[in-house]
Amino acid sequence: MPKEELSHVLDSEQSFIQRYFGLSLFKFLVFIIIIVSFSVYVGFLLYGDSSVEVLFQLQDYENYLHTEIQHLKRENAQLQREYFELKEISVQE
Repeated sequence: MPKEELSHVLDSEQSFIQRYFGLSLFKFLVFIIIIVSFSVYVGFLLYGDSSVEVLFQLQDYENYLHTEIQHLKRENAQLQREYFELKEISVQE
């Protein structure tokens, strides 16, 4: 059998996947399943409940709470001053 005929017979017996990817059908399907599973996992990380966007929202909320705490501390100090001033005035009378 000449070389050209042998190579033509081998090429015709190989499937599309074996010719272009060099993998058997089973290995190709396993590879595709792994790729799809990894893609879904990354999608959940980016857009799911534990996403980066939620992390940034929580950090913004934390900054808001720290600002609110400082504001309430200043307001509390001012109200305590007024209270003690009024208490001092009532004691003097």
